Amino acid sequence: MRLASKSRITEPMALKVYDLWKTYGSRQVVQGINFTLNPGEILGLLGPNGAGKTTTVGMLYGAVVPSRGFVQLGQNQVLVSGRQARASMGIVTQEDNLDPDFTVFENLVHFAHHYRIIGKAARNLAGELLAQVGLQDYANNRIDELSGGMKRRLVLARAMINNPQVVFLDEPTTGLDPDARQDFWRIVTQLKQRGCGVLLTTHYMDEAQRLCDRLILLQDGKMIDQGTPDELIERTVGREVAEIEGIDEQTLQQLAYRSGTWYRPFGSSYLIGLPVDNPQLLWEQLNATAPQRLTRRRTNLEDVFLRLTGASLE
Repeated sequence: MRLASKSRITEPMALKVYDLWKTYGSRQVVQGINFTLNPGEILGLLGPNGAGKTTTVGMLYGAVVPSRGFVQLGQNQVLVSGRQARASMGIVTQEDNLDPDFTVFENLVHFAHHYRIIGKAARNLAGELLAQVGLQDYANNRIDELSGGMKRRLVLARAMINNPQVVFLDEPTTGLDPDARQDFWRIVTQLKQRGCGVLLTTHYMDEAQRLCDRLILLQDGKMIDQGTPDELIERTVGREVAEIEGIDEQTLQQLAYRSGTWYRPFGSSYLIGLPVDNPQLLWEQLNATAPQRLTRRRTNLEDVFLRLTGASLE
């Protein structure tokens, strides 16, 4: 599933987002979003349900009109020069929205017509893209004969028809099995390697940590932090966390306060950050409380959300 070298982006453009707001009545869904997506970068947009991710992505490619602010790709503002901007964009939404009346091959040929690619050129391009996403042996299959992973790969191939500068992936691997997700990840990594900017929303923390160069954390429509996955983890929750069950919250609160760290409820237990400078001291103090259960592990992105929002992405 190697992307053809001739589709390498020759004039990379950055996607710039300026003070983006979206209001429905009195409800502010997105508030003051600013960021830049650079060529050859995978940027993750993460947040719990209702954080404003899908609305934000919709504004980036023009499906949702901002209440304030604007989005620019190269020299084109999405609202002012939408057709020109979208000509350099590829979009993979949460829905497959493939045409069930067409075969796999025909879906790509028909979609190529939107970019005035017709005839032999469209057929050749469809064949190349199917090979790139590993679906060349399914060209004549109907859409309902494909697995979920195959459909997602076909949607991504369709998004690549116009050799985009930027690709938007809105929760692209939801519901896929591990093998299908791995296949999808490989294609996304190849897009990055050829200079394409990729914006990804996902609920899977392993996906975000593996693919993304940089992350933006959203809560209630606002950016609450951003950075590389490792930066966010160490800055927000430290290097290690303990999960403890069967301890009085007031006791845990006092231990956390004296150690200069944080804690959060986590189901029927609690998470507490182990201080970077002396994790063993707090670990021994936790053990001394004779808890029902006590475990210790490395921190991850899920812990970041628990610390910042009090909720996990799931």
